[in-house]
Amino acid sequence: MSKSGFEAERHGGTAPGERLTARQERRGSAVLVALAGELDLDTLAPAAEVLTQALAAAPARVVVDLAELSFCDSSGLNLLLRTRLAAQDAEVELRLAVAPDGQFGRLLELTGAGTVFSVHASLADALAGT
Repeated sequence: MSKSGFEAERHGGTAPGERLTARQERRGSAVLVALAGELDLDTLAPAAEVLTQALAAAPARVVVDLAELSFCDSSGLNLLLRTRLAAQDAEVELRLAVAPDGQFGRLLELTGAGTVFSVHASLADALAGT
């Protein structure tokens, strides 16, 4: 357990070495969820579980760090869109930390979905709210 008292990690995928790592930890009044690797239909369940747990912790804010996400398909984007709605219903602020030159940043731009999220260029900015 982290010194903040809250930490969980889940893995998905079918191959040894796993294709997705999903972890969360409390950061003050926020919960940080870090997704790394490939987020697609095969790895959706562990990501969904960690995101659901983060919202259930009733934080003021959930920050999803996607900087290490190497791939995301439409099912992964849909999961994040559903998470945004669940956060809105729970009155929890949802922020995404996205590498602007990464695949997910391009996906947000191509689909226009970036306009419905609070998107930040770095984890520090997302945690600070700048």
